[in-house]
Amino acid sequence: MRVDALSSVCNLGVLDSLSEASISEILERWSSFCLITETIVKGDDASLSTSYSKFQSDVCSLCKYGLRSLVEEHFLLSLQGMLEKHGAPNFWKNFDAYNNDPDSEMVDRNTQEDEVELLLCKALEEMSLEKKYQEKCLLMLVNSLQLCQENNTSTEGHPLDMEKIFFSKYRLIVSSVLMTTMPCQFTEILHLYFKGRLEELSTIMAGDYDDDNELQDNNQPTNMDIDGTYDPKKTLENKLVRNIGMVVNNLRNLGFTSMTEDAYASTIFLLLQDKVFDLAGDDYRTSVLESIKGWMQAVPLQFLHALLDYLGDSMSDLSPKSTKSPLASTPSSCYQKSGKPSEGIIRWQLRLEYFAYETLQDLRIDKLFEIIVDYPDSAPAIEDLKQCLEYTGQHSKLVDSFIAALKYRLLTAGASTNDILHQYVSTIKALRTINPAGVFLEAVGEPIREYLRGRKDTIKCIVTMLTDGTGGNSNGPGTGDSLLEELNRDEENQESNSLDDDINTDDKQTWIDVQRWEPDPVEADPSKGSRYRRKVDVLGMIVGIIGSKDQLISEYRVMLAEKLLNKTDYDIDTEIRTLELLKIHFGESSMQKCEIMLNDLIDSKRTNTNVKATINRLSQTAAESWEHGASFDILDATIISSNFWPPIQDEDVKIPEPVDQLLSDYAKRFHEIKTPRKLLWKKNLGTVKLELEFEDKTLRFTATPVHASIIMQFQDQKSWTSKNLAAAIGVPVDTLQRRINFWISKGIVAESSSADSNDHVYTLVDDMADGGKSVTNNEVLVADDESETSVASVEDQLKKEMAVYEKFIFGMLTNIGNMGLERIHNSLKIFCATNPVYDKSIQQLQSFLSSLVAEEKLELRDGTYSLKK
Repeated sequence: MRVDALSSVCNLGVLDSLSEASISEILERWSSFCLITETIVKGDDASLSTSYSKFQSDVCSLCKYGLRSLVEEHFLLSLQGMLEKHGAPNFWKNFDAYNNDPDSEMVDRNTQEDEVELLLCKALEEMSLEKKYQEKCLLMLVNSLQLCQENNTSTEGHPLDMEKIFFSKYRLIVSSVLMTTMPCQFTEILHLYFKGRLEELSTIMAGDYDDDNELQDNNQPTNMDIDGTYDPKKTLENKLVRNIGMVVNNLRNLGFTSMTEDAYASTIFLLLQDKVFDLAGDDYRTSVLESIKGWMQAVPLQFLHALLDYLGDSMSDLSPKSTKSPLASTPSSCYQKSGKPSEGIIRWQLRLEYFAYETLQDLRIDKLFEIIVDYPDSAPAIEDLKQCLEYTGQHSKLVDSFIAALKYRLLTAGASTNDILHQYVSTIKALRTINPAGVFLEAVGEPIREYLRGRKDTIKCIVTMLTDGTGGNSNGPGTGDSLLEELNRDEENQESNSLDDDINTDDKQTWIDVQRWEPDPVEADPSKGSRYRRKVDVLGMIVGIIGSKDQLISEYRVMLAEKLLNKTDYDIDTEIRTLELLKIHFGESSMQKCEIMLNDLIDSKRTNTNVKATINRLSQTAAESWEHGASFDILDATIISSNFWPPIQDEDVKIPEPVDQLLSDYAKRFHEIKTPRKLLWKKNLGTVKLELEFEDKTLRFTATPVHASIIMQFQDQKSWTSKNLAAAIGVPVDTLQRRINFWISKGIVAESSSADSNDHVYTLVDDMADGGKSVTNNEVLVADDESETSVASVEDQLKKEMAVYEKFIFGMLTNIGNMGLERIHNSLKIFCATNPVYDKSIQQLQSFLSSLVAEEKLELRDGTYSLKK
């Protein structure tokens, strides 16, 4: 040290101006200063008091010769050396037991956390005492320098500034020494400590802590409420926060400020995340956002508020406008006693709010497919998700995640069209809640619409959802995806609008839109303006899948015709109600033919009553039964205006002579009443109620005329060959074999082989004890195959209507070459402006061209059609 001092003095160029006596005094004082410094740095409080006067004298003498900087540097280096040699090693030595096996799993986790707490508190206490002693040493140097400064009036500088500078340098030394020697597991120790303490605080707040047992071991002063009652939970809470505050304060004093904040911040966020997971779970029928907010205010914010108050970190209050937050619209109960929250608490609150919203949002987005499946029962979860997205603004995450889920789980060959449509309707309703403007629904719905357009039964399923009160869902009504609900809502809206006759509805809506206007989100399609997204119309979006309401109405006519033709009575109240709702949405002119079909049923009921009444009154003979005792009372006729009904499938069938005579008499009397109108019977349509009597039981069926004709042939002859039976009822053999399978499946008719390999023998089963095992004594409806419906399908009708344009299409492709769908459509509009007038939609044209491709008359490559080579 002495050599270094002399070198420094020489470098300063001081020796040339000093006398021998001055140099000797400098060397003597420096040796004394170094010795005392070494003594007090290694010593204790006693050495400080005994060495103070000598130390002060040495410092003043050295400063007099301009060696103040050397004195300061040497003293600080001495303190640093002591920290590096003894302080830091002794501090980190406390954690050796943990560092030896940092990845080991303790059997008792609570024991591990308790050990970490004891180790950390013990180490911090020892290091704080060491630091406190060195600060006393440093203060002795500061006082000595201040005394020198007072004696030397020419020296500038404020005593408080000097003390602040020295202690700032010292804190930097302590932090540097500890950080450079810190073991890698210390961060994990801090995390484990804060995790254990915050979980303990959470348990206390939840009321699950064993207050009585815990308090018996503590001799701490008790807390009393205003009324003098004892609050054990508050005592435990204050004690825990005080202990944590002491640890945090000690860590800060040692230079671990940022590391400490990161440790308890990450622990708070992990605890909040676990709480969100626990509260949210897989229950989508209750809102959890309020519970999360309450817990967040009660535990982490309560803890942070108490901790920051303990540490003295409360900052100036902020204005309410600058701290407005959805999660904290009103001050928490933990703030009410202490007034407005501090700036530090507000910052923490905003961080926790965002994290809570984002965590819950991610949970709900990951399970959005299941949530929408359960909609509307899952409406509370949708509302929570809406609030989260409004706060975080991460709508694109919802869109991307949900589209991926749809493509993987719904838009597959294994999913039925009916299920896809139900999910689409639920998706529209759910996303309409999240975003009424429909911006995100446009992006999410497009893959579903595109996929459904490729399904052949999409239109049929949509019509079923429109006309079936359960939405085609076997779960029954109330499933939330029936389109009848939307039709009813349209009617209610129309009725409510009619109450405002004196107000222009468009102007009123425009004013409401102006008041509520907001700019479109960045995810919005720029090609579709805000006016397009003003209202999310479920029915409109469903019809948009098809592309034309005409196709949907045509399918509805076919399904309505099937339903009316299979009616066993004239009860059509449900169909009338549905038609009135459809007229509201699609217009009366579009539904005119369907209305005439229903009127035919109403007229049929009245005409049927009149005809049978006149027959029974005028001709007792005609009213009497044939040999089996049946009368006109068993006949109910449905009389249709064929020009307004879809094409009816006609099939020749021979019915029993008495029934045929009954139909002839009925038609004759009808002609007399309705001259000049005549009836043309469709004998293959309608239903027949049968009662089959066997020796031990009687079976009842409701069957088609063809099925009834088949079984009635066995009344007089119990065995038939397939050729003879087909000739008897007037149908082809293959049709007979297909229809008779029903009676065979019920065990009423038995099938056997004959000598002719192309012929079969059908025999009536006499002993029903062995046969008819699958038949109960109930009425059974015999359903035809889909390919044998009573009404021609929309595809068949379209193909027949479009056949006239087939030559035009072939001619264009021959002369022009390959053509796209839109170009063919526009060309037909030009060339077929007169008879036959082309009035089909582009979707109908595409369906017809697809059938020509299937028949190998055309080829489709890269979106263009050409003639098959």
